[in-house]
Amino acid sequence: MFLISSSASNSPYNHESFLTCLSNHSLDDHSQIPIYLPNTTSYNSILNTSIENLRFSSPRTPKPHLIITPLDESQVQAAVICSRKHNFQIRTLSGGHDYEGLSYTSSQNLPFVILDLINFQSINVDVDDETAWVQAGATLGQLYYKIAEKSTTLGFPAGICTAVGAGGHFSGGGYGYLMRKYGLSADNIVDALIVNAKGEILDRESMEEDLFWAIRGGGAASFGIVLSWKIKLVQVPPTVTVFSASKTLEQGAISLVHKWQYIADKLPNELMLIVRLTRVNSTTQALFRSLFLGTSEQLLQIMQESYPELGLKREDCIETSWVRSTLFFYRLPFNGSLNILLNRNPRPRDFFKIKSDYVKKPIPKIGLQGIWRRFSEVDSPVMLMVPYGGRMAEIAESEIPFPHRNGNIYQICYEVHWTKEGKGSTTQIEWMRRLYEYMTPYVSNSPRDSYLNYRDLDLGQNRIDGSASYKKLGFGVPSISRIISTNW
Repeated sequence: MFLISSSASNSPYNHESFLTCLSNHSLDDHSQIPIYLPNTTSYNSILNTSIENLRFSSPRTPKPHLIITPLDESQVQAAVICSRKHNFQIRTLSGGHDYEGLSYTSSQNLPFVILDLINFQSINVDVDDETAWVQAGATLGQLYYKIAEKSTTLGFPAGICTAVGAGGHFSGGGYGYLMRKYGLSADNIVDALIVNAKGEILDRESMEEDLFWAIRGGGAASFGIVLSWKIKLVQVPPTVTVFSASKTLEQGAISLVHKWQYIADKLPNELMLIVRLTRVNSTTQALFRSLFLGTSEQLLQIMQESYPELGLKREDCIETSWVRSTLFFYRLPFNGSLNILLNRNPRPRDFFKIKSDYVKKPIPKIGLQGIWRRFSEVDSPVMLMVPYGGRMAEIAESEIPFPHRNGNIYQICYEVHWTKEGKGSTTQIEWMRRLYEYMTPYVSNSPRDSYLNYRDLDLGQNRIDGSASYKKLGFGVPSISRIISTNW
């Protein structure tokens, strides 16, 4: 049975055989499969609801032939089987935060369907076992909320943006303010349920370790459809301390950022100190934001010993719970209701372009000055500098397909944002590419590393003729080649 937003005859594409296939392969005859066809009532609203980057909301962007929002696992199985049978590519959507829109569009002009996991939001927290099963369509905010419902001393190392879907975030690595203490989200996954290309549901035991290795950091959509993750929760103290301190160029920001590079990855594992560079009026500002798993008194002592130049004072520090720290870092109402964590769209959307880098040696002051100068060329540039070290340096680069471990001082995320489509888009993207080129001497090389979850098609795309080869990657090739050939 199907729940379709309007008659299939309104569509320019004949979907009858596909719908029949779905009906034949869905195990639950009593549950309707929600399907949205082009040129029907709800199609555009369903599609646009999940588009985080407005660059991909224009009429020129390739659109799916179908949007399927399955209600249960058997409907996901049916969608996979029938998409393969009818030569549709599948775009799996958990939160819509793919920065190049690859979860809801196609750069290859090939027919595709969106498998939107919006109905897969269940989270089951087991406090005694310190684990949780998280369905792929749940957001990080929902996860944080559910953990806090059960415990004040458990948390999970995941991202700052509470609206990000767990499905994609975990599968690409997933980092946040607990990273230096506990590693990535993917480092703390202990099981998963995945649908392979044959429509079979596999857990860790039945998928075997090669595939389980690949989906934790290698981008699970390359290997199947993740239904849910089993994660290991981590210990956090009842009281943590956060602070935010801003310094402009005139207040010595360049010297402070330069010194930060020498200490941030060597601080205690319990302390994460991130720098966010932005343009404010006519100057550039460095915003230092920190989470410390302890009291403000302990934090002040560490900062005085390691980084007195920042001038941190007791009044800069806020003692709070771990779950409320997630509101602080995503700039949500800090003292309000935790219910805002359940909001899948808590902030306005805009147009943006993002790139990433890894830094292995401190950038000299002259290099930082060049970044500052380039920040004056556009209205809304951002550069996020996230320190590594700690637990990240202890985990082997081959433990999961996330090789950015020991030897990296910090990760960079470059962002540029704008509010209107048109010539401004070209201007902003060209500026981003010039900044990226400028950074070449200061970042990793041979290869120049990047973060999978910060998708960037400037780095290359698979060829439409299917001739792209994993042999060129050189990392985990035997395992990945076998997984691709047997599972997806």
